[in-house]
Amino acid sequence: MVMIRLSILLIFVFSLVNAMHPAVHRRSHARAFVELQCRATRYPELCVRCLFNLITNSNVTQLNNQRLAQIALRVSLARAQSTRVYVTEVAKLFKKSKAKGYQQVKDCLDQINDGVDQISNSIKELQQMNEDGESEFPWHASNVQTWMSAAVTDASSCLDGFSGRSIGSKMKAMIKAKVLNLVQVNSNALALFNRFAARYRASHVTKPKV
Repeated sequence: MVMIRLSILLIFVFSLVNAMHPAVHRRSHARAFVELQCRATRYPELCVRCLFNLITNSNVTQLNNQRLAQIALRVSLARAQSTRVYVTEVAKLFKKSKAKGYQQVKDCLDQINDGVDQISNSIKELQQMNEDGESEFPWHASNVQTWMSAAVTDASSCLDGFSGRSIGSKMKAMIKAKVLNLVQVNSNALALFNRFAARYRASHVTKPKV
């Protein structure tokens, strides 16, 4: 009786392992793909960490350069929005207490707001790219590259604005850490989009007739 139960248990375990194997294999393949693409970014470890967690079993089979660029842009938008929420609260606090450094925080907030708009536009442009097809690709790609470059520049300018001592060291360090992370995430998203755009162009080159 014990042997029968043990046999049934072993059969169940082996069946479960076999059922899980395709999913495990797909996840492993997806991680390898993400790691390979993230090598083209300035912050590859951050890139893998941010993107792989968003790749679910439902979209792993659809993973390609364009899909990865879309995910990266959405990560950038989420990070920009969360940074905006934090800096907004700091700005309110500084304004209410009439603390030194309010203008620096306000300028930073303006730049982050611009970045949120730019990233949002980039996501919409990439979606429109799918609808308009190959003929409009250069136009859409140029827009995304322009907006994402501006988002990186704006966040970097925010960092540069905190070089003085008008803001407490702890508060300044917290803001700079969040904005620096945003700069890095935006930079990675731009790099992944550029990689997708380059591969798209290469695969759609019209070969001359012989």
